[in-house]
Amino acid sequence: MTEEDKKLVIRNATMEDLFAVAAVEAECFPVSEAATEAEFRERIACYGGHFWLLFEDERLVSFVDGMVTDQEDLTDEMYERAELHQEAGEWQMIFGVNTIPSCRHQGYAGRLLQQAIADAKKQGRKGLVLTCKDALIPYYAKFGFVNEGVSESVHGNVVWYQMRLRF
Repeated sequence: MTEEDKKLVIRNATMEDLFAVAAVEAECFPVSEAATEAEFRERIACYGGHFWLLFEDERLVSFVDGMVTDQEDLTDEMYERAELHQEAGEWQMIFGVNTIPSCRHQGYAGRLLQQAIADAKKQGRKGLVLTCKDALIPYYAKFGFVNEGVSESVHGNVVWYQMRLRF
């Protein structure tokens, strides 16, 4: 199947996407780092419009999600408390960039990041903030994110680097 033959759709999440989102997350992250179905239920309810989902032939293969806040730095508390979302906030936080392993290296995550960036600009945000492991710093730098050093996050007991894209 060629790229042209694949039907790709990008849209925001609804509660009907809950199980598919949780399944993709489980396939992409170890249990210590993955959000649970219950956490996604709260997130989608509070900020489903800040989930960008990419479907290939009607199957969810990639998604990017995160809340909006006036806080400048991404904290572990944000992952756990969806109610901290502030729809009119200045910063779009990115909690996860997920693509199922069999669909990686096809540009899907990049398309979703570009959509999240475009939407955040259109919404008048100051920019986007994410955390990542050191191996992914060069990847996010390609989109304009700047490494701000080691994050205070202890999520999953790994070292995370905070990266920021300012408009």
